[in-house]
Amino acid sequence: MRDHYRNEQEIEAVVAGFEECTTGKDEFTHLSHLTVAVYYLRNSNPDQALAKMRAGLLRFLDHHGVAGAKYKEQLTHAWINLIQSHLAQMDPDLSLLAAANIVIERLGDYRIPIDTITP
Repeated sequence: MRDHYRNEQEIEAVVAGFEECTTGKDEFTHLSHLTVAVYYLRNSNPDQALAKMRAGLLRFLDHHGVAGAKYKEQLTHAWINLIQSHLAQMDPDLSLLAAANIVIERLGDYRIPIDTITP
């Protein structure tokens, strides 16, 4: 397994860049989405994590002049559920660093098929 992050400060920087909209829209990758979701899920419950991700994505899109229609609630919900299910299978004492690296290793190349998501 290759570790994507070397320390928790790198993870916190991704989250801060997302929340403060200082990350460019093309720099906020799939791995960045996963990182922020893991961070939110490790620091709140799934409903709170979903609410934070929704608010953050809508703010991020608006800041970068991207139509809000690009945001898909069902897709965000599906990702939060999928990531939470992976986190639930891990030792709860794992560090944020280890959890984020494991999720990225497992889901970094995965894409949820849109046709499997129900509205």
